Amino acid sequence: MPSQTPSFDSLDFEQPDVDALRGRYDELRARLDGADDSSSQLGVVSEWNKLRSQLQSWASLVHLKFNQDTSNEDYKQAREFSDEIQPKLVDLDSKIKKSLVESTHRDAIADAYGEHALVLWQIALECFDPSIEAHEVELNKLKAEYTSLRASAEIEFDGETYNLSQLAKFTTHADRDVRYRSQKATWDWVAGAAEDLDRIFDRMVELRHEEAQLLGFENFVELGYKRMSRVDYNRHDVERFRDEVHRVIVPIAQELVKRQREKLGVDKIMAWDLKVYDPKGNPAPAGDHDWMVERATEMFDDLGDEIGGFFRTMRDNHFLDLKARKSKSGGGFCTSFPQVQMPFVFANFNETKHDVEVFTHEMGHAFQYWCAAQQHELVDYGWPSYESAEIHSMSLEFLTWPHMERFFKDDAQRFREIHLLEGLTFIPYGVAVDHFQHMIYDNPSATPEERKQMWCEVRERYLPWVDWGDLDYPGAGGRWQLQSHIYHVPFYYIDYTLAQTCAMQFWLRAEEDFDEAMSAYVELCKRGGSAPFLELVKGAGLTSPFEPGCLESVANRVREELF
Repeated sequence: MPSQTPSFDSLDFEQPDVDALRGRYDELRARLDGADDSSSQLGVVSEWNKLRSQLQSWASLVHLKFNQDTSNEDYKQAREFSDEIQPKLVDLDSKIKKSLVESTHRDAIADAYGEHALVLWQIALECFDPSIEAHEVELNKLKAEYTSLRASAEIEFDGETYNLSQLAKFTTHADRDVRYRSQKATWDWVAGAAEDLDRIFDRMVELRHEEAQLLGFENFVELGYKRMSRVDYNRHDVERFRDEVHRVIVPIAQELVKRQREKLGVDKIMAWDLKVYDPKGNPAPAGDHDWMVERATEMFDDLGDEIGGFFRTMRDNHFLDLKARKSKSGGGFCTSFPQVQMPFVFANFNETKHDVEVFTHEMGHAFQYWCAAQQHELVDYGWPSYESAEIHSMSLEFLTWPHMERFFKDDAQRFREIHLLEGLTFIPYGVAVDHFQHMIYDNPSATPEERKQMWCEVRERYLPWVDWGDLDYPGAGGRWQLQSHIYHVPFYYIDYTLAQTCAMQFWLRAEEDFDEAMSAYVELCKRGGSAPFLELVKGAGLTSPFEPGCLESVANRVREELF
């Protein structure tokens, strides 16, 4: 941990010079290959790790600033430079990783850093070759184009102009007509952008399929799994989990939607009704951004000195950006700067209960990174694979439940019930996104219209209650185009459903013994990415979502709570 945490505003990581870096990497590799003993090699690993820490911090800052203001030309140019050189940096790292996994001192490296580091480095070697460098550069440009396209939305609604993040607050409005019209405005904008959305994704799929074949894979599915560092389960495990969701969760979700219809007093639940659970509308935070941050400070202080002190460090040093604004990209995420061992939370508050959910979610990621950064030297261990990382975020959503009165006052219990209900009904949506992505990359030559039909198929299987009425674009299968993960990080979505199954186990443990659950949670955070998913789950005393009966057991407990 740095002796003193710097202010975010003071961060200024040096832009790399690729030619100079190439010389530095050549020198490191020569020393690795020429080392006579393990201690010499471990010294080189430490130097390489510091270099990666600097480079990752620079890239994180460049991409964060672009997301903070996609209209800023300087930020855009810096991001374009980063996108151009990232494949070159991956290639340089690959040469070091190759020397390490083939080292005669491999056992000593495993003793020093753990066998999992070598596993991760081997996977990285299988996922990259200089022959795909141009593909990666073009993919980075397409991702940026998608982000900019979404951030550029200026949508007129009831006399005001909104971006997508700001307009989303009307999806939970108590007035059904407002909900419908806001959704119509959103999807009219998407339909107007359809040609670009289709073109971007078409090219992404083509590039990813070509990359897979150049690397020796049949298609992108296997490569996609490797890039997600899924080393202890495979697509067949995921397929069985999806089948369990269809068998166990979908019928419960249908019951909940029926209750929702009765409570709202409507003849039929439409897509624009699905985020509202009673005629009063959803609970909302009782104050603005600054008020929310003050309540969060109190909450984290009460949760423990470790997380309380950490949040104050983030707040006081400006490692938070939570307000929605023009030209800011949508959504929420957490990034990190390894050189100063600090995370950063990015969100778009829009005065709905989602503000509390996304904030506690991203703070779970942030706390995990901070914990791991204190424990592990290797940048490889700062973050775990995605499904493990989502346990930390989703679990903190539940572990903060006792403090929801701070944000929602008398509506806190109503918030908890809705949060639990949405946690369960999200799972079918999550596996629908995953199933859809498998269909896409198993059929890479599909047309945009065929992909939309694929979405209709998975919607019918996992989300049969969704009816878009006369909103033709989402109704005809275009809903997925606002799910940014599908564009940015292929196969990143089943992770949320696996993690939700684990997070609900933490919720149940906290109901019985909060201190024990919180302690186990902190210990899991400290392990970071030092082990694969199933090992981390077992070490935290959780049951694997792939274990027969696990999903059903968790779902039944949730059902008991809700019915």
